[in-house]
Amino acid sequence: MKKALITGISGQDGSYLAEFLLEKGYEVYGVLKRNSVAENQTTRLEGCYEKLQLYYGDLEDLSSLIHILQKVQPDEIYNLAAQSHVRISFDVPVYTTHANAIGVLNMYEACRIVCPDVKIYQASSSEMFGNSIDDDGFQRETTSMLPVSPYGCAKVYAYNIGRNYRHSYDMHISNGILFNHESPRRGSNFVTSKIVKGAIAIAAGEATELRMGNLEARRDWGHAKDYVKAMWMMLQQDEPDDYVCATGISHSVRDCCEYVFSKFQLNYKDYVVLDEKYLRPEELHDLKGDSSKLREKLGWVPDYNFETLMDDMIESDENYYKAFKDVHTPYDAVR
Repeated sequence: MKKALITGISGQDGSYLAEFLLEKGYEVYGVLKRNSVAENQTTRLEGCYEKLQLYYGDLEDLSSLIHILQKVQPDEIYNLAAQSHVRISFDVPVYTTHANAIGVLNMYEACRIVCPDVKIYQASSSEMFGNSIDDDGFQRETTSMLPVSPYGCAKVYAYNIGRNYRHSYDMHISNGILFNHESPRRGSNFVTSKIVKGAIAIAAGEATELRMGNLEARRDWGHAKDYVKAMWMMLQQDEPDDYVCATGISHSVRDCCEYVFSKFQLNYKDYVVLDEKYLRPEELHDLKGDSSKLREKLGWVPDYNFETLMDDMIESDENYYKAFKDVHTPYDAVR
């Protein structure tokens, strides 16, 4: 049995990846960052918790990484841990840089010391491109990287130091440049989840408005289930490489509002209110990825499109809401 170690295992991607790898017959180990409310820490892992072996650790603590690697001796590492919210990276730029840049360097150093032959997947991001777009409107592996957020800047460092370790020490490090990917497990402060939960609360009469930032920002949204499969496919290759993972179709935040609210026979214009506190100091206007390399070389094909992704999120949150409806618990208080 192959052994896989996932940092950030309790997050959206980590939880789906853990389930995927268990189905493939892996022994799955995970790294958790200590949370004072332990009951909430592994909520996304409820479906497979008993099958996992979990350790406390932190990318900013090199000694903890070395200790875990010595115990596990993994065949594959999926480095997903990060400060994952782009807007919040403007509020905590130093922490974001430590976690998303220096933390990744710590992981590579720990691997170089303990298990230099391990295959490593690094979670890179479309935010690295910023507003740099090729003439055909797409972003791909060769597009210039000009990030417009502390999050994007930190991810560029992590991307480049991974390539440096790959070439300098012959380490098997692959960067997955993933465009926006969502799911029912997405955190409530991310825009797609915020829209879905807001529309449900309004339709139920528990809210009267949804305060939003830039509605014209366009993103290439896919489903996390499709994207974790791509992560695994990258590490099954003999040679490490860098791959864009995207649907190739972008939608605006306004499009998302319109689609979700229409599912409840509501006009989003009657409820969505612009709030400047949700605007970024520097805005990223349009992300649309060309995943031709991933599709042609690895054979990746997504199962979801934008509409089926949003339907999945709506159905899941509706079911969650209905489960609490009879106990008269305000929806916002439980999710």
